[in-house]
Amino acid sequence: MADRKKTQRQMKYFDYSLLAVIVFLCCFGLIMVYSSSSYAAQLKSGDSLLYLKKQGGALLIGFVVMIVVARIDYHNYAKVAVLGYVLALILMVLVNFTPLGIEYNGKKRWFGFGETSLFQAAEPVKVALILSMASMVNRFSKKIDLWRLQILLLVIQAPLIFLVTDNNLSSGIILLGIVFLMIFVASRKKLRFFLAVALVVGAAAAVTVFSDQIIELKLLKEYQMERILVWKDPTQYALEGGHQVLQGLYAIGSGGLFGKGLGESMQKLGFVPEAQNDMVFSIICEELGLFGAVCVILLFLFMIWRFVVIANNAPDLFGAMLVVGIMAHIALQVILNVAVVTNTIPNTGITLPFISYGGTSVVFLMVEMGAALSVSARIKFER
Repeated sequence: MADRKKTQRQMKYFDYSLLAVIVFLCCFGLIMVYSSSSYAAQLKSGDSLLYLKKQGGALLIGFVVMIVVARIDYHNYAKVAVLGYVLALILMVLVNFTPLGIEYNGKKRWFGFGETSLFQAAEPVKVALILSMASMVNRFSKKIDLWRLQILLLVIQAPLIFLVTDNNLSSGIILLGIVFLMIFVASRKKLRFFLAVALVVGAAAAVTVFSDQIIELKLLKEYQMERILVWKDPTQYALEGGHQVLQGLYAIGSGGLFGKGLGESMQKLGFVPEAQNDMVFSIICEELGLFGAVCVILLFLFMIWRFVVIANNAPDLFGAMLVVGIMAHIALQVILNVAVVTNTIPNTGITLPFISYGGTSVVFLMVEMGAALSVSARIKFER
């Protein structure tokens, strides 16, 4: 009888707060995609709704996918983790070394046939990496503190990270960051991770200080060094690589505290190239001001907090690590995008999740959101 009462007190949980912030960010993203792209779309195709229609279609697909993924028990995803990793490797090999990889702006980042690009390859790879890492951390949880095992996990993911980095440095950085943060959260020994971060910061500082010598030695690709030089002094390259950075900063500075008003941006009128993509945060700052920008950042912080709540209450380690990987992806992408737009770091071409234009990105982000909601749906609490 007592067991029956206890069972009755146990209630299933579902994180409606996370669902609400997902819906809000997606709707806000549609508004900003239209606001930032309508002028360019009108000039390009005669239809100011061009980008809005494409993004809206991708979001509809994404919502359906999210609901389907959320309704499936997340434990089933562990069964396909190895297959997902292998398929991701095959996909990147096809994109990098065969005609199935379509070049755009000098980078082979798209998978498709002929001149028809289907999706950006790095996006499904992020999902596969998160899933495979969660599965491996769960499997080797008792030995996760051993530095040899941590190195082994990194080595296993290294081919995937390298293949992505070869043509997409920003996504490669995010993949490496996801692996690092998932191992960091799972491990009880933290000192080695702080030392690794200090080493990376020191290396980054050395690159900026000795950039001239690095250019001479050709240690980095030419376009990578150009971005570092632009970052150091964008005004010197105002007519070249520094144009987008400077125009973005002008947009941020002109927005003031409360902005010029939604739809009133001047920089989107051909001054900021591809304003609806990587630089959409600068248009948010111009139209909605510092207040609007802070509100957007707070929304992402709220989303990350919900991930923390779900991970802390997940029924098992696999579910917790799955959510940690998703949280790491969102956090890293938001931080890097805002840092790029404000010229805190060199331009790496990173989109703002849910808000920047990009069908592939939003669909696979919704896959991740579905997985996080699936974990939340398996949480039980006593009432």
